[in-house]
Amino acid sequence: MESDAHVVSVAISFYEIPTASFGKTSAETDGTARWDSTGMLLVELTAAGTTGFGYAYTTEAAVEVGRATLVPVVLGVHPFDTSRAFWGMAGAVRNLGWPGVSASAISAFDLALHDLKGRLLQTSLTQLLGGARPSVMAYGSGGFTSYSESQLQKQLGDWAADGMRAVKMKIGTAPGDDVSRVRAAREAIGPDVELFVDANGAYERKQALDFAERFAEFGVTWFEEPVSSDDLEGLRLLRDRGPAGMRIAAGEYGYTPSYFHAMLAAGAVDTIQADSTRCGGATGFMIAAALAQGAAIPLSAHTAPAIHASLGAALPNVINVEYFHDHARIESLFFEGVPRLEAGELVPDRDRPGTGLILKRGDTDRYRTSHWQSS
Repeated sequence: MESDAHVVSVAISFYEIPTASFGKTSAETDGTARWDSTGMLLVELTAAGTTGFGYAYTTEAAVEVGRATLVPVVLGVHPFDTSRAFWGMAGAVRNLGWPGVSASAISAFDLALHDLKGRLLQTSLTQLLGGARPSVMAYGSGGFTSYSESQLQKQLGDWAADGMRAVKMKIGTAPGDDVSRVRAAREAIGPDVELFVDANGAYERKQALDFAERFAEFGVTWFEEPVSSDDLEGLRLLRDRGPAGMRIAAGEYGYTPSYFHAMLAAGAVDTIQADSTRCGGATGFMIAAALAQGAAIPLSAHTAPAIHASLGAALPNVINVEYFHDHARIESLFFEGVPRLEAGELVPDRDRPGTGLILKRGDTDRYRTSHWQSS
């Protein structure tokens, strides 16, 4: 590639995909939220005749943030200057606010730049970022509180039968039902598959501690957001006083490096989570991983398995990737070349450059609600 190559065009699209489970469209719930669709921002960057793309799960407001604020930063940037682009975008949103919508837009742009870099070098993103191993553990994630117990058992049981070594379910919408639902999940997956639970911050501190002890009777080894992820003292209480063998996890709402630093400095978690579609793409994810490594705390990749398979296999301290029902379905619908799922491991294809993903344009246009392209 010529040394003077630079980003010459940007395209931004937004898609809205209805949720679906068990063959039918329906709303889904967790301990603190309800949703009936998932929004995806997709960014395409072109340089030296090659196009890379990145995406983030977010709201359509991210399109305008990208168009008005981030495009002026990225146009003209050399595709290899990913750090320059990342911190330039972070600076550009200072008066908008970095966390939230701005962070998701930055994430999609950063992932697109890394994908473009890999394609220009004809190198997979996994090897470009370090190539720590050929695959990374995945855990099945769904078990929404809107599911009946029979639906919960079928989804988690099917994942266990397919070779997943861990599965995760939602709790917290109706706390009085949570113990029986956890019992049903354990019956469905058998004794040898790890069971994770996620309250999405629905409980109070002492309530969460009580449930942790009760869930331990069913071999639960992972308690995610037992209290709000903003309640670092509460998370630390659960970490210090919870049952032995049960990890306290949080971090999916980390948008900036300072968020991860604060959570780690507070000793709030046994495992910290990061989501590259929120925390700044590959650059932000690597910063979070480095902070976690320095604190001797493992990192878990939150949702978006098609991109996190590449990032998780690249970095040595990523212990697993969330194979989230909604995103796994969307990514299979939108992309060719999604990583293989083999015996509970996600396997990125190192023979494909960049992320290895190819957008299925004909199949996805019906979900597109907006599109913008630079002149």
